Amino acid sequence: MEVAVLEQKVKQLPPEAQKEIVDYVDFLLYKYCIHKPVKPYAGCMKGTFIWMSDDFNEPLDDFKDYM
Repeated sequence: MEVAVLEQKVKQLPPEAQKEIVDYVDFLLYKYCIHKPVKPYAGCMKGTFIWMSDDFNEPLDDFKDYM
């Protein structure tokens, strides 16, 4: 099937169905494409934590007896 024909058919669908198609294509790409595992590296999680408490590094009350 040509991409142009597929595009025409997808355009005829409602937006919800188009979203389902995108999800299914992502699934097929994951299933059939060879993925190399990404090795974690120092700093790879930078920017993923949006909020952290101001007292994050303070000792916990539960451990006062041990300090």
